[in-house]
Amino acid sequence: MPFGFFPVRKAVIAMAHIGALPGSPLHDAKGGMAALIDGVAKDVENLQAAGVDAIMFGNENDRPYLLKATPESLAAMTAVVAAVKPMLKVPFGVNYLWDPTASVAIAVATGASFVREIFTGVFASDMGIWAPDGATPARLRHNLGRDDLKLLFNINAEFAFPLDGRPIALRAKSAIFSSLADAVLVSGPITGRPAALSDLQAVREAVSEVPIFANTGVNIDNVRDVLSLADGVVIGTHFKVDGNTWNPVDPARAKRFMDVVNTLR
Repeated sequence: MPFGFFPVRKAVIAMAHIGALPGSPLHDAKGGMAALIDGVAKDVENLQAAGVDAIMFGNENDRPYLLKATPESLAAMTAVVAAVKPMLKVPFGVNYLWDPTASVAIAVATGASFVREIFTGVFASDMGIWAPDGATPARLRHNLGRDDLKLLFNINAEFAFPLDGRPIALRAKSAIFSSLADAVLVSGPITGRPAALSDLQAVREAVSEVPIFANTGVNIDNVRDVLSLADGVVIGTHFKVDGNTWNPVDPARAKRFMDVVNTLR
């Protein structure tokens, strides 16, 4: 199933991880905004050369993670995405971890096509009890005139355990029915770890009205099995030098992966 603005089947959304933003403990104050822009621009250049179908900007380096964006990080991420936007040749999205309303705000300000976040559920997480508000970002999207902005619902949060005892397939159906999810994403337990194929299978059997994406841990060895169930993938860690989340993009790794995906389409 092609996903709306993606003209291809089995779309690959590649992560462009921005360096730690101002206010984060890992922020490079000496390098400042210029270093953030230069670093992510290089990754975008390599990802596009490899042939990815879309790019998603994320603040993965802002550890420890917040559940609500700060003014300085919100402004900085918006500025970085806006600075890099002129070089983009593919659709792009944004994800401010872990604030869905901030993610929609950045997306509208920068003209993004989609947002990924945790919009629904209740979780015991590394950040404490996590109860996202999915109604506010949906209303913000509408009130700002961006009903075309796709909301990608990650339904089993990383770094967290769901306190909702319903099966994952039912949670996926409910996110579509009650919260207007435009796509459902299935994750593993942590960044870089794959989603269980049994979870993908359960969601695949339950959901036909929106696309399903595998959200974490996809690599060149498991992509065939993953894409037999999913409509697309979000991939970050596998594209990095040595498969390390915190390293820059390795253009050769990314190209090898896309070559395999192109044979599966």
